[in-house]
Amino acid sequence: MIELENVAYNYGGGELLSDLSLKLSAGSFHFLTGPSGSGKTTFMKLCYGALLPTSGSVKVFDEDLRKLDRDQMAMLRRRVGVVHQDCRFLDHLPVADNIALPMTVSGRDPAQESENLNELLSWVGLSDRADALPPELSGGERQRAALARAVIMSPDVILADEPTGNVDWEMSQRLLQLLIELNKMGKTVMIASHDLALIRAAKSQVQARVLRISNRRLQLAGADL
Repeated sequence: MIELENVAYNYGGGELLSDLSLKLSAGSFHFLTGPSGSGKTTFMKLCYGALLPTSGSVKVFDEDLRKLDRDQMAMLRRRVGVVHQDCRFLDHLPVADNIALPMTVSGRDPAQESENLNELLSWVGLSDRADALPPELSGGERQRAALARAVIMSPDVILADEPTGNVDWEMSQRLLQLLIELNKMGKTVMIASHDLALIRAAKSQVQARVLRISNRRLQLAGADL
């Protein structure tokens, strides 16, 4: 699905990430850990082409990201759902319309996909909030809406950057269960998180590999997690 080979990324004149190599296979489940500022968000952006490496190569679905033009990159990104850390929405649009935005941008008619949209709203527990505006949502509701928006195009890969960072433990568990369900449906999932309790909870249910960024490099974390 995603393959990084000898990837490095420089930022502000210094090297933030160095010599990263990784293969994310279809249906795998990974956690990405590391201290604040270690480059977790940058790593996630390299995985879907929001950033290109300073050196090395990134392939997504066997396509070298450096060789894709803008249209090809846009098509590829439809197969990758991203849950961003900051959960930005268009505040003047109701939740349902925000979730449906990827379909609108891709040229599909959300009206014809209303059944799928309603099922998705139910799946993330937001059916009764479909007409609410984003500023009216709680932190957990925003995170669930962000996850719904990320998966509405039925992507093959879901990348979630600290999806439980601003919610309580109960909501963290709920979001984790949604991501585990997606993985059991065959989706490749990577979650950037520093929450070791959440990682332990996931490892009791799915075969999750834990990766850690330390000293600019990627390591397989110890089994004691």
